[in-house]
Amino acid sequence: MTSAKGKNGSWEWIKALLIAIILAFIIRAFFFTPIVVDGSSMDPTLQDQDRMIVTKIGEPNRFDIVVFHAPDGRDYIRRVIGLPGDRIEYKDDILFINGEAYEEPNLNEYKQKVIDRPLTNSFTLEETPVRSDLVPEGHIFVLGDNRRGSTDSRHIGAIPMEKVVGTTKIVYYPIKEIKIIGK
Repeated sequence: MTSAKGKNGSWEWIKALLIAIILAFIIRAFFFTPIVVDGSSMDPTLQDQDRMIVTKIGEPNRFDIVVFHAPDGRDYIRRVIGLPGDRIEYKDDILFINGEAYEEPNLNEYKQKVIDRPLTNSFTLEETPVRSDLVPEGHIFVLGDNRRGSTDSRHIGAIPMEKVVGTTKIVYYPIKEIKIIGK
């Protein structure tokens, strides 16, 4: 014969487990989700198979690393270079946003290693699939840090904001590589 205390204890465990599952689903669906870096497009900042946490809260800022649904159906990880209404141009390996030169400290070490030619070839937005002099409203312009080996907005155009999954800064695996990525 089962006691009432045993039934109540089992029911409490079931309720706690259901609540935990629901909370995990809500957190993953609306706030945070893991992602695995696939490829070398973000070298040297991120390595192939790094595992990261994506934050789904808020709008991306310039130089944030974002995850988005690419036209080929995969999720890409790239750096935000242009925001809606920005005029983007690269000239002699220097980024110009709205006519002003910007430093990209995350690329300094990489640029020193590849001195045979520019890391980022010169281009204007009009020479990309954006085909406009400004990043369209509701879109962002993204580039991989590995400028010579990245499929990014130079090839696929500006990214609609509704395709952005979120921003990411935290590498949590491999354990010896745990870090927070700065801008």
